[in-house]
Amino acid sequence: MGMADGHDPAEWSRNADWRPSEVDTKRASAARMYDYYLGGSHNFEVDRVKAKEVLQVLPEARTFARQNRSFLRRAVEYGVRHGVRQFLDLGSGLPTAGNVHEIAQRTVPDARVVYVDNEPVAVTHSIDLLRNNPYATCIQEDILRPNSVLHHPETTRLIDFSQPLMVLMCAVLHFVSAERHPAEIVRGYSDALASGSYLALSHATATDYPERLARVIEIYQQTQNTAHLRSRAETTAMLAPFEHLVFPGVVYTPEWRPEHWADVGNPAESLAFAAVAYLP
Repeated sequence: MGMADGHDPAEWSRNADWRPSEVDTKRASAARMYDYYLGGSHNFEVDRVKAKEVLQVLPEARTFARQNRSFLRRAVEYGVRHGVRQFLDLGSGLPTAGNVHEIAQRTVPDARVVYVDNEPVAVTHSIDLLRNNPYATCIQEDILRPNSVLHHPETTRLIDFSQPLMVLMCAVLHFVSAERHPAEIVRGYSDALASGSYLALSHATATDYPERLARVIEIYQQTQNTAHLRSRAETTAMLAPFEHLVFPGVVYTPEWRPEHWADVGNPAESLAFAAVAYLP
């Protein structure tokens, strides 16, 4: 469900006044398509058209989105239980039910959260949502530039890098090509982390549905965000800078510490692997 954020959802996509000047409304955006999969209202017709194309080929895309959000929630709750009081959510996307600051601040009211996205619609709505929250903010940056993210004034205002931090990279690295070296991007963030920090990562895979996912990749090639799906071994390799994997390791998203095993269903339908790694 899209979160109330000061805009009438029925008028949202028709009202041009609020739109950031740099927003691309000609090509679909992965962030806005993901919002559509989740049942949100912060998307344009161009996004809905491409998202429906994906769902025709792969109805499990909705399962992917829901399971990914559920994994994010469980990972944040795990971090809070283990003493983490600050979170850096990379490729955070559009605000939707169960944002990181809501999950963390439910238990720790002054938990610090910095959201990072390069999609101007996502950033605009996140800033609007957070305008009265002194412990959370959103910055418009490219997560492929760790130094720019880590040294952004808003990041350094809220995050104390001498203390444990959970970095969230949920459903984002599959938009990073091999040529951009996603494992090195992960290392760029891990090098800045204190002992006791965590990385929560999820990544789409074509392992169980190769033919249909190949068609989905073709659809995403027509959007702002080309997709690059990876195997369990490739996903695991990205976690190399962290010395320990939290049990149960790299598994399908619903298999990572589910509240109830009945929630797991057919785990392959989640279309993604997930893991939480620890820096001792």
